[in-house]
Amino acid sequence: MSLMPDITTTLAGLIAWASLGYLLGSIPFGIVIARLFGLGDLRQIGSGNIGATNVLRTGSKLGAFLTLILDAGKAGIAALLALAFAGQDAGQLAGLAAFIGHCFPIWLGFKGGKGVATFFGLIFALAWPLGLVTGATWLAVAGVFRFSSFAAIVSSGASIAWCIFLGLPQMILLCLALAILIMWRHAENIERIKNGTESKIGQK
Repeated sequence: MSLMPDITTTLAGLIAWASLGYLLGSIPFGIVIARLFGLGDLRQIGSGNIGATNVLRTGSKLGAFLTLILDAGKAGIAALLALAFAGQDAGQLAGLAAFIGHCFPIWLGFKGGKGVATFFGLIFALAWPLGLVTGATWLAVAGVFRFSSFAAIVSSGASIAWCIFLGLPQMILLCLALAILIMWRHAENIERIKNGTESKIGQK
């Protein structure tokens, strides 16, 4: 059982798709939307994060929704383009690079978002059944514990098990890498959960 797709794309091709994925992923849509909507500098608001959750803290539900869709879409588009013109190996690599670009954008001194929306956009694009069950896992955990960050960590980790259950072994290594990165990006949230200071969903 292979934990990753067969390498069918040339090295030059993989580098090109990874570069495209990173550039797409590094577009800070949260900052762009915040400026277009006159919400101010997102990095000076709330947690300072550039994702949809922080846009929501400005009070703009439309801005948060658009940020969510765009952050998810950039990884999905990168993966689908590479998948269509190259192969599964290029698709996974381009999507992973987009995720890394979102978390560590060169334009913002490598200080980006936490990658949850980008994670879901990627796995939906590569295997929508995996996206559905992983999304359902997020909803279930978030509904019970009311912590968005905890739901993200659990659901990303659960995606590895879902790969096995759905017969998608070639995506296990990708999901493992994404889960590790999401946990790393949520290190501060984990500490706040331990200390009892993490904000719950819907909490003012």
